[in-house]
Amino acid sequence: MAAKRKPLPFEPERQPRAGATAKAGTTARSGSKAQPKGSQVIPPAVANRMARRIGVATGIPSVLGMGVFIGSYLLVSHGILDVPPVVTLASSGGLFLLGVLGLSYGVLSASWEQEPGTLLGTEQIGTNIARMKASIKAIRQGSGSGA
Repeated sequence: MAAKRKPLPFEPERQPRAGATAKAGTTARSGSKAQPKGSQVIPPAVANRMARRIGVATGIPSVLGMGVFIGSYLLVSHGILDVPPVVTLASSGGLFLLGVLGLSYGVLSASWEQEPGTLLGTEQIGTNIARMKASIKAIRQGSGSGA
């Protein structure tokens, strides 16, 4: 049927199905299958740091994007200003796009080490992009050799 494949870096282990029987004394995390050599798990401190940065970098532009609709409605309905629909659409769309870019910024600006790094994390972006490129290159070289 489906061919077995190597798990990707940072890919979580598959959990057994509810009806499947497990060996006595094992859990899903410490199952009979050990993690392959070279496979890494994101430490909780790093994952929390990424989540905070993603929340801020995505949340603020997304809330502002929704606020554009509300603000435009209030301006038009109270007769204060006649806002063309294309302006509302373009400005909210731009803010939502900024929120999407905030996802990448949140992951790439976070320090992937145990030390937290700086507030904005701009010095980490180049380092993390280089790490991602090296990881992708290693995956491509490993999968092309016979997997």
